[in-house]
Amino acid sequence: MTFGLLKLNFSSRLFLGLMVAAICLPPVVLAETLIFGRGGDSVGLDPARVTDGESFNVTDHIFENLVTFVPGTTDVTAGVASNWEISANGLTYTFTLRDGIKFHDGTPLNAEAVVFSFERQLNEKHPAYAFGAPYIYFKALGLDTLIKSVAAAAPNKVVFTLTKPEAPFLSSLGMQAFAIVSPTAVNKYKEDFARNPVGSGPYVFKTWVKNQKVVLEANADYWGEKAKIQKLVFRSIPDNNTRLMEMMGQKIHVMDNPAPDDIKTLKEKMGKSIQFAQRPGLNVAYLALNNKKKPFDNVLVRQAIHYAINKKAIIASVYAGNAEPAKNPMPPTLWGYNDDVKTYDYNPVKAKELLKQAGYRDGFKVTLWAMPIPRPYMLDPRKVAEAIQGDLAAVGIKAQIVSYEWGTYLDKTQKGEHDMALMGWTGDIGDPDNFLYVLLDKDNAKVPAQNISFYENDKLHTILMEAKKTTDQKKRITLYKQAQAIIAIDSPMIPLAHSLDIVPMLTTVKHFVIDPTGRRQFSRVTLE
Repeated sequence: MTFGLLKLNFSSRLFLGLMVAAICLPPVVLAETLIFGRGGDSVGLDPARVTDGESFNVTDHIFENLVTFVPGTTDVTAGVASNWEISANGLTYTFTLRDGIKFHDGTPLNAEAVVFSFERQLNEKHPAYAFGAPYIYFKALGLDTLIKSVAAAAPNKVVFTLTKPEAPFLSSLGMQAFAIVSPTAVNKYKEDFARNPVGSGPYVFKTWVKNQKVVLEANADYWGEKAKIQKLVFRSIPDNNTRLMEMMGQKIHVMDNPAPDDIKTLKEKMGKSIQFAQRPGLNVAYLALNNKKKPFDNVLVRQAIHYAINKKAIIASVYAGNAEPAKNPMPPTLWGYNDDVKTYDYNPVKAKELLKQAGYRDGFKVTLWAMPIPRPYMLDPRKVAEAIQGDLAAVGIKAQIVSYEWGTYLDKTQKGEHDMALMGWTGDIGDPDNFLYVLLDKDNAKVPAQNISFYENDKLHTILMEAKKTTDQKKRITLYKQAQAIIAIDSPMIPLAHSLDIVPMLTTVKHFVIDPTGRRQFSRVTLE
């Protein structure tokens, strides 16, 4: 065989055959964009300033921490720190940073940057403190009093000195709020850093159209395993029906927080083109009762409301069975769970008796706040509120449902403006402290509060502080069980449900893993 004037050998003929085949085949189109359809917009993109999952789902891809978690677990592993040492007395943590990591603006992620990231939250006299204060998570975990100092011992070494031992401290450093930020960018943008985030993660921030979309692009210079998808788009689609239609029309690749009926519809209508990731959520949905306001300062009233709410009916109708009734403010999948606590089975007769004893024979009027967007622990807050409204009416309590835009809702509840408010929590780490201390300790009942029940109990505080400082897990389990028994009797909040975390996605989406902490991570995801 000849080609022009050349005589081809076997290798040449094979090469030519491959070239011809390639010309005949359709072009290979690389998967460049993944669109994540979510129920609400981010509040902000400075991880130190926000507390909501919609913000953290984005910042998770932009920023990194000293430590992180093994995908799909709460096991601590190396982040931008390659290793660490803990002193025998538990008061000193020394971290060695990886070499050569740079922020997206080209500046180095070194020990000074780590010190800056923590000092701006810790030290009120720090020049950058005012750019983001109040730092709610930092205070909610007690790091403002726990960390005595953080210092650069060398360009790649950071030393934390604590005021006392703290068992969850290492895991807490993996939380999104304690990500390492570019000092140059913070000083440049100041308060606007929340709209111009600069980290060292696998994705770089590009644009944010409020209430529409956030766009990130893969970091070509990332130090670790590079992202497989070039562009991530976080679309805000608050209406459940609209989000469902976008999923069915394959205009989004992944759908967050589907309503229970939507899951059934997707299975029926999309067949083999849809798949579902699923796992028990490390979460709790609850009704916060503002203990600082009458009549919720009366434990009999709080217990009456507990008896009045039919949790099983709510789970059957609103959650479509994709949850289990909650009796503790932490999920049964977490170590230290107390299954022997006092239970409040649905009993409206008992609820009326307690209201009568409390001096509210004829009930009372109250506002019931409902979240404006779906959350992993409560996919349809309005319907949950309506179910509770009906249950309370049956015992003489007239509840008016009110709501606000998501950022405003969080701000107002943290200030204690509500009577009763629906809320929930997904654990940031696999430790009971992250539920019990954050949601119910008196330290966190101060504005801006994470304990939006504004419940204060000195005995509970003593137990929780003791559990923090011991590293003996058996002792910690005993203490946390004691804490849950106290909380069950006092009923400062009504635990409602622990929901399944279910994520629908097109079958072209590969390697997506649901983290127990609820994080939506896409840096390892590929698209066929």
